Amino acid sequence: MRVLIAEQDHPLYAQLLGEAAPDLEVLTSGDSAELSRLAADCPVWLGQPDLLATLLRQGHHPQWLQSTWAGITPLLAEGLPRDYRLTRAVGIYGQVMAEFVLTYMLGHEREVLARLVSQVERKWDSRTGQSLAGRKVLIVGTGDIGQSVAQFLVPFGVKLYGIASQAREQAPFIEVAGLDQFGRLVGEVDYVINLLPNTPDTHDLYDAALFKQFKPTGLFINVGRGVAVVDADLVEALKEGHLAGAVIDVCRQEPLPQRHPFWTAWGLLLTGHSSAPTSPELMVELFVHNVRAYQAGQALRGEVDFERGY
Repeated sequence: MRVLIAEQDHPLYAQLLGEAAPDLEVLTSGDSAELSRLAADCPVWLGQPDLLATLLRQGHHPQWLQSTWAGITPLLAEGLPRDYRLTRAVGIYGQVMAEFVLTYMLGHEREVLARLVSQVERKWDSRTGQSLAGRKVLIVGTGDIGQSVAQFLVPFGVKLYGIASQAREQAPFIEVAGLDQFGRLVGEVDYVINLLPNTPDTHDLYDAALFKQFKPTGLFINVGRGVAVVDADLVEALKEGHLAGAVIDVCRQEPLPQRHPFWTAWGLLLTGHSSAPTSPELMVELFVHNVRAYQAGQALRGEVDFERGY
């Protein structure tokens, strides 16, 4: 079977795939014209959605496309074909995302940034830090990554709540509610972690009305998609003290424009879409698993429903 790789780090992916599945014929190039030529006669693609969307626009059609990102927004753009199988990266981001979330939760409890300010000002800061034990955490989006983050948080003694498209029972959450209960739960928790995908239903969910329902001591962490947040409303909510702070990893426009208010917003920390880098080794492991399932006519991990957008 022929596989086309369209990745910034395509030599490494080609090497790893050659070692893991030597029976596959791997094609790749760093030249866009050559990549387009190779795509014309290759049924299976592996790579970045932005690069592969370009090939789709040129009229090339795979039988199956494996995205190396969890998000597949570029492939859902209007006018692009959807007559192929699409799988996204699943099961490989849980630990790195949990590590990112824990970093800023613990930093918030231990007031790390405030202590740094004290040091700069040469003030002895002997305040005692707080613990995560007993804190209430709301994970908004309890799918593959949300479930993994929750499992990593369990040993810290937090109380876990979730938001999903529909209410359901799901361990280790005390409650997983539907979107209609969003406002109630944000007012009851200490941390709100957004992990929602980019779909029409998830745009502008975090608006002025919702931020007013946050606990004034609450921390908002957005590692999902920037379109879920009304930027101006978040800046104003922080200014008015409706929440204690925000860690923003994803934005509507990236890189963030120089004049965007997030740069100078009180209590807001930007982390530059760095929360969960893709591990080529884990990505190739997932791809090879799906290749074998594809060859055997079995279900693929992470297959996308184009109607839902994930």
